[in-house]
Amino acid sequence: MSDEKPRVIQEYVPGKQVTLAHLIAHPRRELCEKLGIASCQAVGILTITPCEAAIIAADIATKTAAVEIGFLDRFTGSLVITGGVSAVETALGQVTALLSERLGFAGARLTTS
Repeated sequence: MSDEKPRVIQEYVPGKQVTLAHLIAHPRRELCEKLGIASCQAVGILTITPCEAAIIAADIATKTAAVEIGFLDRFTGSLVITGGVSAVETALGQVTALLSERLGFAGARLTTS
């Protein structure tokens, strides 16, 4: 029996895709604090490949609605936006629409909780 730990390798498949587009309406205060956000009515989460497209998504989101960038990682393609529920929903919808319609990304259905 070996004491070796299994090794996990993460790979990105070439392509343009929004893999997650989710809206959290009225999150608990503890969640906002753990994210390092003072207070938030809603949190929008996007995961995008190629990961550099998260920068484009952040630009679209902040130009579309009154949202702020809570977190942006151009190395993993993660984007978190915050603001009012309707503003975050509008921004997420516009990001997914423009990425799919103008840039040919495969889109994810917007989910909510």
